[in-house]
Amino acid sequence: MTRIIIGPFNRVEGDLEVKLDIEDGMVASAEVTVPLYRGFEQILDGRPALDALALAPRICGICSVSQSIAAVAALRGTLGIEPAPNGVLAANIAHAAENAADHLTHFYIFFMPDFARDAYASAPWHHAAAERFTATRGSAGREVLPARARLLEIMGIVAGKWPHSLAFQPGGTTRAIDLGERIRLLSIVAGFRSFLETVVFGDRLDAVLAIQTIAEFDRWRDGRAGDFCRFLAIADALQLDRLGNGPGILMSFGAYHGEHGALFARGVFDQASGGAALATTDIAEDVSHAWMRDGATDPALSTTIPDADKPGAYSWAKAPRLNGRPAEVGALARQAVAGNPLLRELVGQSGSNIRNRVIARMIETAHLAVAMESWIRALRLNEPFCADVRQPGEGRAAGLVEAARGSLGHWIELSNGKISHYQIIAPTTWNFSPRDAAGQPGPLEHALVGTAVGSDGAGSVAVQHVVRSFDPCMVCTAH
Repeated sequence: MTRIIIGPFNRVEGDLEVKLDIEDGMVASAEVTVPLYRGFEQILDGRPALDALALAPRICGICSVSQSIAAVAALRGTLGIEPAPNGVLAANIAHAAENAADHLTHFYIFFMPDFARDAYASAPWHHAAAERFTATRGSAGREVLPARARLLEIMGIVAGKWPHSLAFQPGGTTRAIDLGERIRLLSIVAGFRSFLETVVFGDRLDAVLAIQTIAEFDRWRDGRAGDFCRFLAIADALQLDRLGNGPGILMSFGAYHGEHGALFARGVFDQASGGAALATTDIAEDVSHAWMRDGATDPALSTTIPDADKPGAYSWAKAPRLNGRPAEVGALARQAVAGNPLLRELVGQSGSNIRNRVIARMIETAHLAVAMESWIRALRLNEPFCADVRQPGEGRAAGLVEAARGSLGHWIELSNGKISHYQIIAPTTWNFSPRDAAGQPGPLEHALVGTAVGSDGAGSVAVQHVVRSFDPCMVCTAH
């Protein structure tokens, strides 16, 4: 048995270290270490309730809208109020734009450049992949970065700025959209849709979203151009559907709520037994292998007290568990829970693996482009965007939303208008958690087992694929 340490990782948001035990050229076990402690939960403790709206978004720059909306939902729960319908739509538009931009960034900037590496120089597809996806020099970057920048102009219209906007409030959003701005929003989304149809998919989004079975998917992709199909061809050549399988439990808090329910439903999908309702009381935090002091396991009651000398600990991340089991979160979980027939069939066929995670992100991006257009058209411009609310005083609530990388929860308790308890479980905390008291590995630790590293050791590109398939945001992970 040989132990190797890989880290820091490039093209990953934040710091990450992975320890691998190698036996006969294969990963026998893994320990995922989050080496960065940030303390946002302590920063929020004792502050006026509405300070959460200014501080929580600063947990992260690339998913600040998700953090804002989670904080808003938690505060809204303590008030027991309904926001203005226009404010809900505007928040959905901004949130979807941020998440779609994150999906594009992951695919083009973080994930696909690995296939341009010299390790694949002998592969017949390598030359084309290198020309297209090499970091900073590939032709794809010259197309996707302007498209991403244009998409994020939505933030300026809806929220005034990005990141860290204060436009998202318990009553809705602070910026009213006028007719000219609606036309601009529709133009931006139309341009984004055109980019997806011409560059990413090589087909109309309606046709992509109509695919329901693997057989239909295989017929659709046959002979088609587009970067998504380029990925599929490489994934087939490398058998990425056999690499990086997760623990089998997929979870989603539900995303993009409105008058008619959520665009993507809340729930749990078990590869062995199918879909089920999500009981949030089943969520617990385990700190047995985290540099944290023991305490309550319920996130509504738990604390985050560092213990850097704790024996047996190896990460600043806690280990969230769902009914005692590790759960994978992210686009694949969202789509499987929501009942997407193609993704459910793919998960049933090969599990939650590298290939299926990327497919889910790209299919979800198509969904978001279509949904943004419908939300923009649904805005009633002569009605308020923000309802009047009283100052938060007492109460306890949870704000449960879906960031690009998966389920994000903010648990808050207020006393005399001030925050007496704040607890955050981020998506990467779920996916990159350490072991729990029962010795169960977190989803990434589970997914790395069985990965062939051969003689590459710490330079194994296969390990890089598995890690990046979860699109980690380490700065969100440990508070």
